[in-house]
Amino acid sequence: MEQYEPDSLSAAQIAAIRRSLTSGRGALTRRSMLRAGGVGALTVGGLASLSACGIPPAKREGQGPASTDFSAKEKQLSFSNWTEYMDVSEDEKSRPTLEAFTKRTGIKVKYTEDINDNVEFFGKIKPQLAAGQDTGRDLICVTDWLAARMIRLGWAQKLDPANLPNAYANLSSQFRRPDWDPGRAYSYPWTGISTVIAYNTKATGGKKVDSVTQLLDDPSLKGKVGFLTEMRDSVGMTLIDMGKDPGTFTDADYDAAIGRLQKGVDKKQIRRFTGNDYTSDLDKGDLAACLAWAGDVIQLQADNPDIQFAIPSAGYITSSDNLLVPAKARHKTNAEKLIDYYYELPVAAQLAAYINYVCPVDGVKDELAKIDPELASNTLILPDKAMAAKSRAFRSLSSAEETAYEEKFAKLIGA
Repeated sequence: MEQYEPDSLSAAQIAAIRRSLTSGRGALTRRSMLRAGGVGALTVGGLASLSACGIPPAKREGQGPASTDFSAKEKQLSFSNWTEYMDVSEDEKSRPTLEAFTKRTGIKVKYTEDINDNVEFFGKIKPQLAAGQDTGRDLICVTDWLAARMIRLGWAQKLDPANLPNAYANLSSQFRRPDWDPGRAYSYPWTGISTVIAYNTKATGGKKVDSVTQLLDDPSLKGKVGFLTEMRDSVGMTLIDMGKDPGTFTDADYDAAIGRLQKGVDKKQIRRFTGNDYTSDLDKGDLAACLAWAGDVIQLQADNPDIQFAIPSAGYITSSDNLLVPAKARHKTNAEKLIDYYYELPVAAQLAAYINYVCPVDGVKDELAKIDPELASNTLILPDKAMAAKSRAFRSLSSAEETAYEEKFAKLIGA
């Protein structure tokens, strides 16, 4: 079989994915901490599906005949999403926004929570995509690195802007131009995932912690600082603190950031690198301050008033989970209508009120305030303009870069 090098995985990449799915970003809570648990836990077989024989990319959209769209005749679509990533009624017997969509459009939605981790899900649909077959799904939600891979392979259909007026108008500026899908030609974000600084005021003696420099250099925090086992988050936040753009950094910039973190390890400023298990340490005060994911901070604050967060003045890292229409999907137009529906302000507010992740829909604050004023004022869900302006994305990496960077990061954290 022809080897397609950019999409084969090295040992370093596989190790990084294992970390992500067992305790890192891949294990982020979906309110009930199910994103990467149980069935979704990464198996050797799942990794083999990505790291074995490479596959040649399919023809990109526009290089061959478009997929036949049966939307006009078949008022239906199939939507695959993560667990606990959709609003449900209080009795947990219905999904209000989906039901309202069907009532309005007549389009029935087969909604399936069958994405437990990106790698496992990709292994599930890859054989059909590689063979040029319909996956049986018209809409999927995957994290940015996998969305980038599917677009690069030609396995996502180009979206029709005519069917997406709300999405185009209301998409927040911080999500408009990812380097892997400029102008959002193939994808729209479902939610954003922000990396911030969290601290326990009881453990810091009331001191505010608001920069990576403070995490690494403040002697009062020595031995009580946590960084993340996700390379893009820890290195990305360090790059930003050093005045470098994580969207355009060089090899030399990366090495400098690793060196900066290594000093924090050597002088025992950093207690440890953690996955999402930092939450218990921060809650107890064993960690005074750390890098943290916004969704976790919201949940921690609900139970512990000592937990605070800060957005560094230099900026912060944001990633996203994204909606794609797979190649050969039968109901592309119907899927586009559903994407656009979730960019209507009242609908976006209803979803955000339930899942509590960064809402990528601009102008939704007033609608969310009608549901819950406290959530509407929470900048971890609705970043204000000043916060959104500080958002940065970690640039796409070639396979060679990812291998080299992950090897250096694994050595740093002792993985």
